[in-house]
Amino acid sequence: MVKPRYSRVPPRKSSSSTLILTLLVMFTFVILILLALGVLSIPSTSSDDLPKANDLSTIVRQTVDRRLDEERSEEKWVELISWEPRAFIYHNFLTKEECEYLISIAKPNMHKSTVVDSETGKSKDSRVRTSSGTFLARGRDKIVRDIEKRIADFSFIPVEHGEGLQVLHYEAGQKYEPHYDYFQDEFNTQNGGQRIATVLMYLSDVEEGGETVFPAAKGNFRTVPWWNELSDCGKRGLSVKPKMGDALLFWSMRPDATLDPSSLHGGCPVIKGNKWSCTKWMRVNEYKI
Repeated sequence: MVKPRYSRVPPRKSSSSTLILTLLVMFTFVILILLALGVLSIPSTSSDDLPKANDLSTIVRQTVDRRLDEERSEEKWVELISWEPRAFIYHNFLTKEECEYLISIAKPNMHKSTVVDSETGKSKDSRVRTSSGTFLARGRDKIVRDIEKRIADFSFIPVEHGEGLQVLHYEAGQKYEPHYDYFQDEFNTQNGGQRIATVLMYLSDVEEGGETVFPAAKGNFRTVPWWNELSDCGKRGLSVKPKMGDALLFWSMRPDATLDPSSLHGGCPVIKGNKWSCTKWMRVNEYKI
């Protein structure tokens, strides 16, 4: 009987296993070099490093120094400023040319600003709003359409859910008392439903005053680094100083679809200079124009 012959040469490892092992060793080596050079760092998981809810002093504010070169000052980035209400600033959302264009097409049609009557849905004069303004039809030209598409991308709310842009002008002493953007009646929600969010774009800088203030927001406002830059009105709550090109997105409704009272907001009086802004209100459903 012939006995089977067994090879004395050990079986070879597959080439694929060898390649994977080599790549893993090389990857580990590269990571160690990057850690040694300080290019990478291991984040701390200490509970002391975690931000506390509603503590605005823990929010990292990347202040753009206006004295820096022009390229740095045009950097685009989004900053969280509050969770109650949910509010974010998109820095340099608009270009200088877009800001100037919106002002130029609005100027010929400016008139005294009004507020919405909760009983009739019509506009009426009010002492709580002393600015002047005008509406721009949704999609009226390419520049407006580009801006509206950018707003939709920023907010994740379709263009069709937005009202037309409203351009506003505040001169020295003019203001808008704290108010809600959502409606508390059924008449104004027949077209598009409730207002869910607002994007407020600043078309100009303001020398002094003119802040957007949220007096009912939750947070420790006195610890924020820009506190000393605010007017007395601006120190009554969470405030945003107007800066040309910046866009403020805040939500009037919570994620559970309930109205958010902390979204109460107003426009502080302009103390020095002029304030130009542009507002886009967005609805829960399609807003028909």
